[in-house]
Amino acid sequence: MKSIQINVESRDTNQKAGEVRKAGRIPAVIYGGKDIHHISTTIGEIKHLIYTPDLKLADLNVGGNSVKCIIKDVQFHPITDNIEHIDFLAIEEGRKVKVEIPVRFKGESPGVKLGGKLLQSLRKVKVKLDPKDMIDELFIDISSLKLGDAVRVRDIELNDNIELMVNPAIPVAVVEVPRAVKSAAAEAAKEAKAEGGDAPAAEAAE
Repeated sequence: MKSIQINVESRDTNQKAGEVRKAGRIPAVIYGGKDIHHISTTIGEIKHLIYTPDLKLADLNVGGNSVKCIIKDVQFHPITDNIEHIDFLAIEEGRKVKVEIPVRFKGESPGVKLGGKLLQSLRKVKVKLDPKDMIDELFIDISSLKLGDAVRVRDIELNDNIELMVNPAIPVAVVEVPRAVKSAAAEAAKEAKAEGGDAPAAEAAE
């Protein structure tokens, strides 16, 4: 999967986070390895890793050493929405990690071909896996999805190396029935009911 190289600087733990931000940098911490690293970076370095729907690995240069990480948490300012702090999680083979992987669709839905709209309610799903098995996307086949049908987490294509960390019954997407189709169906039902109601009266008259 894609890895992004990010330049970071080590920072003094005695330096307050506010001071780091005033200097135009973002305070961050790397957890998960043998040591906890207190670092800082810039929005220019980090934006392509955070402002994306894709899952990417961060390749951080810490004191001359390359540390592969995933983002564990990002704190945003409640008003400005600026990035306040980042927690990275160092990954190493043999130690499973929890990540959120984007869900994509494959195939063509018959319901969409008939005018339905595919509404996706879950764009990422949390899983647990070994870094050596890391993938950047998961797939659901929607080629049998008709009008009004839904696909759920349990329908995601998984291999034995990936463990779901969410309820498999959670909906991922549904094919919404168009308003015109709903109106036509309602009108047809109304006419059928009217025709069915006339029959007994005619028979009684005979």
